[in-house]
Amino acid sequence: MEVAFYSSESWESWGLSAKPVIPEGMAFLVDDDLLFEDERGLRATAVGNEWLRLRPTENCSAPLSWGTYARILRDWFVSAQLHGVEIFDTRDRLKALLSTYAVDRASGDLKQRLGAVTWNQHMSVLGKFYRWAVDESYATSVPFTYQQATVVYAETVRQIMVNQARRRVPHAHVTIKYLEDDFASMLVNALAGLKPDGNEDDSLHRFRGRHLARNSAVVDMVLSSGTRLQEFTYLLTCEIPPLPAAPRLMPIPFPIPEGITKGSKFRVTWVSYTALARVHAYLSLERMLACEGSAWRPPKRWGEPLFVTEMDSQGGRVNGRRIKWSSLKPAQRRRLVAPDGGSMLLAARSDGGPFTAWSSVFERTSRRIAEHYEPRFPHVHPHRCRHTMAMATMERLVAGYYEQAARLSAAGGDADDALAHYLTTTEPLLVLRDLLGHSSSLTTEKYLRRLDMMRIFREIYEDTGHRWGLLDHEAAQREADAEFEDDDAGVLA
Repeated sequence: MEVAFYSSESWESWGLSAKPVIPEGMAFLVDDDLLFEDERGLRATAVGNEWLRLRPTENCSAPLSWGTYARILRDWFVSAQLHGVEIFDTRDRLKALLSTYAVDRASGDLKQRLGAVTWNQHMSVLGKFYRWAVDESYATSVPFTYQQATVVYAETVRQIMVNQARRRVPHAHVTIKYLEDDFASMLVNALAGLKPDGNEDDSLHRFRGRHLARNSAVVDMVLSSGTRLQEFTYLLTCEIPPLPAAPRLMPIPFPIPEGITKGSKFRVTWVSYTALARVHAYLSLERMLACEGSAWRPPKRWGEPLFVTEMDSQGGRVNGRRIKWSSLKPAQRRRLVAPDGGSMLLAARSDGGPFTAWSSVFERTSRRIAEHYEPRFPHVHPHRCRHTMAMATMERLVAGYYEQAARLSAAGGDADDALAHYLTTTEPLLVLRDLLGHSSSLTTEKYLRRLDMMRIFREIYEDTGHRWGLLDHEAAQREADAEFEDDDAGVLA
């Protein structure tokens, strides 16, 4: 059984009276004999394909998720065929298959094993599939057992059903992977071809990459803003915030368009002045030399080129039609051709085309640092930079850095901007919510406000000559954890 992806190219030659109503790029399953039905009727793969085609109507609009759902179904279908169990068999046989499948995925062949988080994702997808199959009369039962649980948050109490096939996973705050400040600067310096301390590297194993300015500038921006892999990969040059006329202590608001964000939700993060200045330096020199006059065009398999003739920070004229950048998804963004040539994406190759292989850049650089400079340096994946930004933000919030910066900015004449930024920027708060394991950013806000008050009280007592050893940072954090543990209890069986 294989997973394939639908394309309507040349559908007129298929002998059909109309174009099939199948989303472009939709994943579907194909048996080895290429049949979707036999003497017994419609096969399970055809039923699975019908369910997959409905994913865009069930809050699943990302093409990458379609492929993930299809592969999860394929693995389950293949396991059922191996053990001679029908996909829509009796409940007893399906539960027996699920039991065997769980053991194989937990302790079987190394290539087939799944971590707890991935296993839970598989169970969630299969649960949705079987509930739909029962509603559509394809199945009479599901292989899962559900238990009722009570969710309590603030003053709201509601009942939910919990799939008992799920494995227990650690809370988010105990799985944080981030870089300390010295390791973060070491990464940026290595990407720029420098020594870990930032000096020129004259050794024999000096790294001589071709895109040092691009890699170091983009990664420095990611460490400062906490943008996700898809977000900074498909960010357009015209979406980069303008550089203020003078350096400033307060971070600069950084809007992220909904076309590339997780969940397609617009939000505003921030970026430091130094990181933004580094990006603008890359745009004005290395990227300009690579893209200006470039003859690059997107490959035919991506689709027709999207030529941009007029543009600003909000939108542009694409193939003669005015379009907002925020409405473009990654698949369309990588096909944009700038008015002066080359790709519209922030990171460009030597030929002016879009560069998207960031995971390999992080992997190679991490390995090079560990081999030549610091054996303790970990493997860095793009999302670790987001965690790094969150932890650095929390340290500065607790230390009062942003409050002091806002006051200094206000003293310099930027009072309105400083106060608005200090009070309304929510991106670091959302990241911290995920890392601390809170179910809501309201709990995180209370937590940080509690820590900030502890810091203020400690400063008052230090200024007046009193000693209050109980209000050190660790004690304040423990007290804040204890106070808000009940507010964020989550699921109570």
